[in-house]
Amino acid sequence: MVSRSHSNAQMSDIRTLLVIPCLNEAATIAPLLHKLNDQRGDMDMLIVVADGGSQDGTPEIVQSLIPEIRDVVLLDNPKRIQSAGINLAVDRFGEGRDFLIRIDAHGDYPEDYCRTLLQEAIDMDADSVVVGMETVGFGAFQKATAVAQNSKLGNGGSKHRAGGGGEWVDHGHHALMRIEAFRAVGGYDDSFSHNEDAELDFRLRADAFRIWMTAKTYMTYYPRSSAPALFRQYLAYGRGRARNLIKHRSIPKLRQAIPLAVAPVVVGALLALLYWWAAIPMVIWAAACIGYGFWLAVGQNNPYGPLASLSAMIMHFAWSAGFWLELISIRRRRIA
Repeated sequence: MVSRSHSNAQMSDIRTLLVIPCLNEAATIAPLLHKLNDQRGDMDMLIVVADGGSQDGTPEIVQSLIPEIRDVVLLDNPKRIQSAGINLAVDRFGEGRDFLIRIDAHGDYPEDYCRTLLQEAIDMDADSVVVGMETVGFGAFQKATAVAQNSKLGNGGSKHRAGGGGEWVDHGHHALMRIEAFRAVGGYDDSFSHNEDAELDFRLRADAFRIWMTAKTYMTYYPRSSAPALFRQYLAYGRGRARNLIKHRSIPKLRQAIPLAVAPVVVGALLALLYWWAAIPMVIWAAACIGYGFWLAVGQNNPYGPLASLSAMIMHFAWSAGFWLELISIRRRRIA
C-alpha cells in the first residue's frame, strides 16, 4: 500500500489529470469541455479526451477547441474501450500528477464537481472517491428507464444508484483516484469492456486502499433511449460481471444473485408447451415487475411506472442472459 501524501495539501498544490474516454460524442463534447474549463479556476488540471475512433466529428470538435481552452489534449485510443483509454492517458500524462478524475462524455456534472471531489479526497484521506448517479431521461422510453434505474426494481439497492453517500464502500461510480493507488494495482484491466470499474475496485480493496462515497456531489446519467440499446448495454454488463466474479473467484451479492435466475426462468417457460406449470416462475417474475410498476404509478404518482416495469424486465433478462452466456463461453474456451 502506498502512502497518502496529500492529507494537508492545498487545492492549488494539487496536480490533476482529468480523462474523458469517448466514442461518437459530438453532441456533448463541446459543452462538456467548456463546463469543465469553467470550473477549473486556478487548479492545475490537464484535460485529456481519449477518443476511441469516433466517426461523427468528435475529434475535430476537440481539435477546434484546443486553441480556446487551455491544457486540453486529444489522445487516440486504438483499443476503443474506456478502460484502455484511461490507462493510456495515465501512462502518457500521469507522471508527476496526483489525482485522476474520470468523466463520462455522455453525462452531466454540477458546477463544482471536480473541486468537490478533490476536497473530499483531501478531507477524508481517501484513495478513491466515488459518486452517486441521478438518472434522467427525456423521451418516453428513456424517462421510464430512468424511473426503473432509480428504483430498487432496477438497481437492486445499489448504493451509487440509490442515493447513498457519506460512507466507506467497496464499489461506486468512478470519479476520482489517487494516481499512486491506480498505478499500484495496475490500472484498469483493459480486457474488460464493461464492469471494469467494479473489477478495479476489487483490487483496490484487496490492497487495503480506501474508497469513499461522497454525499456532496453526484453525476447525472442519461440512460439508453431504446429497448434494443438498453438490452445490448445490460447484456454486456452481465458478461462483465461474470468475468469479474470468475477472475477473482468471488460470489455474487444477493441483489445480483436474484436476477441471475431470470434468464433460466424465461428459457424454462418454453417447457410450458409440454408442462403448463413450467411457466409459473416466469409469470411470478413478470407479475412482480408489472405490479411494482403500477405501485410506482399509484403510490408515487409517477405516470411512467408501468413502462418502467418493461425497462426493468429488459434489464433483468439481458443482465442474466449476459452472465450465463459469459459463463458458457468461458467453459467452452477452457474445454477447447
